[in-house]
Amino acid sequence: MVKVHYFFDPMCGWCYGATSLLVAIAANTEIELALHPGGMIDNKAIEPDFRSHILVNDERIAKMTGAQFGDEYIQRVKSDDKMILDSFITARAILTAKQLGIAPLDMLKAIQHAHYVDGKQVNHPKVLEELSVKLGLEGAQWHKTMNANLGIEQEEIQRSRLLMQKLQVYGYPTLILEVANKFIVLPHTEFYGKPDEWQQLVDSYIRSDSSTFQTDM
Repeated sequence: MVKVHYFFDPMCGWCYGATSLLVAIAANTEIELALHPGGMIDNKAIEPDFRSHILVNDERIAKMTGAQFGDEYIQRVKSDDKMILDSFITARAILTAKQLGIAPLDMLKAIQHAHYVDGKQVNHPKVLEELSVKLGLEGAQWHKTMNANLGIEQEEIQRSRLLMQKLQVYGYPTLILEVANKFIVLPHTEFYGKPDEWQQLVDSYIRSDSSTFQTDM
């Protein structure tokens, strides 16, 4: 068993674009996928002048990765309505989902789809509860556990940041393969929109003799 460390932020557009690559990794039963959430945005309202930057960046992401941005999301960014993004409550939702038996990547995907496709306000606890129910959880249990977990996202984000410092990780998304006590940075940007070729690359690392690995850290 090898491990892939995924450094991401739930509100990172490029992380949304990389989701298909994560799905390919998760499909390999020989890989343990460890999600390390970032804390880019702490319940912050996005200013109008930055929204145009978001839209331009989203066009680049869509072109490079094939990720789809829904009309509801685009109109929400373009509108004058208040737009609050929160990396912390969404990270807590991912951690809570894991506690309740839902794969963290599945919750991340649900949050990303709700935000980037449906244009929903995923900083709202009720929206996150609705996503959990769609994933098969019971709403009351979710609500209770999310409340009990208040603050665990801060602890996890701090651990992620310390690990990023140790591994010299500087941005999101970053994927690092850990095998035979060595760490290899996976060149994910070269494989945007190419999940099959990406899977072949990851498989090649798993099949290779661990003594040939060169650490990039």
